[in-house]
Formats: sequence, C-alpha cells, structure tokens
Amino acid sequence: MTVEEYLEKPYWVIDILPKQVPADSKGQYFKIEEFYLEHPQIDIIYKKFINILLKLNCYEDIDVSNDGEKWITNPTPHELEAALSRSMADRQMLYIILKSADVMITVNSDDIYMTIYHPTEECLELIGSLAISEGLFMWKPNH
Repeated sequence: MTVEEYLEKPYWVIDILPKQVPADSKGQYFKIEEFYLEHPQIDIIYKKFINILLKLNCYEDIDVSNDGEKWITNPTPHELEAALSRSMADRQMLYIILKSADVMITVNSDDIYMTIYHPTEECLELIGSLAISEGLFMWKPNH
C-alpha cells in the first residue's frame, strides 16, 4: 500500500489521554495541547513514542521515512530517534511501516499522539501493551 492508501484506512490513536475529547467538552483541550507541545513536555512524550517504536521493532521489521519517499529498513535506535527529531524540527510527518503486519504508524510534529492505520487485532494487542508500558493510552476515534 502507498502512504496515501494507508491514510484512508481505519485508524487508532496512541495518546496521553484515555479517550477522545468530545467537540463540546467544557474543558480547555487546545490550551492544554499547546502546553504539551512545548519543551520539555513534548520531549517526554516523544521519548515514550520512541520507546514504543523501538520495542515494536523487536517483534516487527519496520521501514521509517521522514518524507514518505526515502525509507530506512530497521533503523538503529539512534537513527530512529534522529528521524523523529528531524520530523519535529522540520515540521514533517514521520512514517513507520510494519512490513509483515501491513500497518502504518505516523507521528505528526504538531500532535501529541501517534496514529496507527490499518491495524490487525494482533497488532493492536501488542501496540496497546507497549503504550500502557509507557503510561499512554490507545483508543479508536469516533468518526
């Protein structure tokens, strides 16, 4: 599948929040999101994302790209961390493909969550366990 095809598939979110914030929420989601997008908060969140991806790479071959065109297969831990740092600095998306599971994960430099496209039940179970181990939550958005 192409990146564009994955983006059209059903998806789940790995987030600091346990469920989707309703559009009519009485809270101040956007102000709190802005706070978490600042340093050092975003660095802590992205470190958790890196930990999940590194642990996931123990089970699955992964391809990683900052632009959706040039890919690195099974990057070293430092290369993966550098790719995420580059995506943050360049305000780009980081794309991760789990080859055997036919799943794509994205990290957007403007978000405090990761998105998992086209996940299988087995993949959801594994990634969900890894998210919990990092103190994060996984949920399916209301469409």
